[in-house]
Amino acid sequence: MKTEQEKAEVTVKSFISKVRHFYHTPDVKRIEEAFALANKAHEGQFRASGRPYITHPTIVADILIDLGMDVAAVCAGLLHDTVEDTYVTDADLRRQFGDEIADLVDGVTKLDRILFNSREEEQAENLRKMFFAMAKDIRVMLIKLADRLHNMRSLMYLSPEKQQKISKETLDIIAPIAGRLGISSIKSELEDLCLSYLDNQAYNEIASGIALKKREREAIVDEFIDEVKLALKEETVDEFNIYGRTKHFYSIYKKMKKLNRTLDQIYDLTAVRVIVPTIKDCYAVLGAIHAKWKPIPGRFKDYIAVPKPNMYQSLHTTVMIEFQGHNYPLEVQIRTFEMHKIAEYGIAAHWKYKEGVKTNAPIEQNLSWVKDVISVDRDAVDSTEYLEMVRRNISSTNEVYVFTPSGDVKIMTAGATALDFAYAIHSQVGNKCVGIKINNKIVPFETELSTGDTVEVLTNSNSKGPSRDWLKIVKTSSAKAKIRQYFKRELKDEYIRTGKAMIERDAKHRGVSAAELLTAKGIQAVCERYMISNADEMYAAVGYGSLSLQQVMLKLIAESKGLTVTVNPEPTSSRRSKKTATRHNSVIVKGVEDLLVRFSRCCSPVPGDEIIGYISRARGVCVHRADCPAIKNLEKERLVHVAWSNMDANTTFPVSIEVRSEDKGDIFAELIKIVANEDLPLLAINARKDKKGSALATLSVEISNHDQALQLMNKIRTIPAVISVYRTKG
Repeated sequence: MKTEQEKAEVTVKSFISKVRHFYHTPDVKRIEEAFALANKAHEGQFRASGRPYITHPTIVADILIDLGMDVAAVCAGLLHDTVEDTYVTDADLRRQFGDEIADLVDGVTKLDRILFNSREEEQAENLRKMFFAMAKDIRVMLIKLADRLHNMRSLMYLSPEKQQKISKETLDIIAPIAGRLGISSIKSELEDLCLSYLDNQAYNEIASGIALKKREREAIVDEFIDEVKLALKEETVDEFNIYGRTKHFYSIYKKMKKLNRTLDQIYDLTAVRVIVPTIKDCYAVLGAIHAKWKPIPGRFKDYIAVPKPNMYQSLHTTVMIEFQGHNYPLEVQIRTFEMHKIAEYGIAAHWKYKEGVKTNAPIEQNLSWVKDVISVDRDAVDSTEYLEMVRRNISSTNEVYVFTPSGDVKIMTAGATALDFAYAIHSQVGNKCVGIKINNKIVPFETELSTGDTVEVLTNSNSKGPSRDWLKIVKTSSAKAKIRQYFKRELKDEYIRTGKAMIERDAKHRGVSAAELLTAKGIQAVCERYMISNADEMYAAVGYGSLSLQQVMLKLIAESKGLTVTVNPEPTSSRRSKKTATRHNSVIVKGVEDLLVRFSRCCSPVPGDEIIGYISRARGVCVHRADCPAIKNLEKERLVHVAWSNMDANTTFPVSIEVRSEDKGDIFAELIKIVANEDLPLLAINARKDKKGSALATLSVEISNHDQALQLMNKIRTIPAVISVYRTKG
């Protein structure tokens, strides 16, 4: 039996052989150079399976070759873990391989940091970050799909808890994205692998049930194929490829769940695929099949005339065939060779290398849904709506196809109403809508659309605009956002007055002159940071609530005082002094309350931290975090056990957080924005550079407990430029 090392060598040799077969000499040299660096960087690292780590990026790159990806993507696949897991830096990659490959590796590295099982707000922002990466360069997502596919193939080596978590994340987000990009080969395998971990009993039952009647199904399909071949010769279709295939397990599983049936009650487990040279041949094959076998009503779909958003094209029909005295339904898919390539590889077919030229696949159309996602105003929809919109957008099955009066096809989300259609045409069409016709009949705005409907929107230029009740009628987040945008714009003057008054009032409360803050320089800084055009837009954003008052005030203060800012939101409030005064009651020493205690400034402990006390000579008990480096220099006999007591929920504690990031963009403003969004008092922030050129920022914030600190740090980690975040330990 081969050792893991020997298996790894076989994997590498097979990969190098494939590279030399599919790519030209200069490109082969480039890929081999990337492999050599990855092999050296990952030396001594091993997978959970025990295999050398280099097998993982090698297989990822191998999958990318099967997808027909270009040289840059294959090299990035080999190098995708080097920056995060080895000594190799981003600068090293840029120097040796150039910006294109380094940017791809950087994009994949940032996607790896995304967690999908977090709270809704964080999940929404993480998904938004993913779609920004996809819109910038879709190859980043294709590398991620290859990475996830190999990780799923080797998931058996991880703990059951991780198997469940990763499988659920893959089934909810990653596999649907593969489907939305049209890469059915990866989508189907991911779904089947997920099913094997999430519902292993159902997976095994389907696998054994299909195997049990495999010969019978093969006989049915073989007889059908033989008869189709004869029919095609009569139609003078000389070049074709025809074969049968068992549907993948997860699609069978979904059908069983949806129809509440057992496997024995699902008859169309097998489909026959016919591939021919031209579109004309496709319809000729369809006619020949329908002439010989009876089609089942309602099961014919023409995705050639109306392609799916992921570029998928085929003719689908289901016919009844007779075999040994029994009737069986059999699905038939008919497509051209070019359509088949796009069906298997989706958007990756754009880079198909084997033919030596790129296909003319409508890549921009395929990615239009990504642009729809990232263009949604996050201030106009809450996180729940945003997540629901994302899930609908990445589901290629939940769609209806409707027609405009001129015959153009419009693809709408299933469940969308007639009013949603109006806003899908254009925001002004929706705002001026006074009536809607479906199939030449006036219908209520809330009427749900169905595939095949012809929809006409009636408008009136004198219309007063939408009603707030329309927010209850429309189902799509984009329509809701457009309606909210209308009201925000119509009430702009009122919001300007409100926002300006709020800023002036808050400045007075802080003991600062509004005139000192609202300088041309300060206003320009806010406008540039939040992409606002002028002062009125800034006031309106504050008045409407799309920018929090604290966000704007902290930015104005930052401009007026420089990089080091000390902010006390409540300088005259007695509540702050009350909080400080009660902190000494928050710790119990050896079961005795009201003993004089103070908190160490070197590590700033907060409720939830593990703590230890040190008996000082004249200042009571000094409380440190248990992991504070200063403890090792203290006299052990003076250390005492301390514990947090029940305290007033309003009691706050200062905490110091250090952030290391890339020195690009306005990272300082990003940090202030996140602290403001968390509604935490910011005491101070200091920014500087380290010897390596990275930006370092130290934030001093008041919080109530350990969990609040963790939540803040997790938010900061979502900033793309951030490298590390940690609480200072002295």
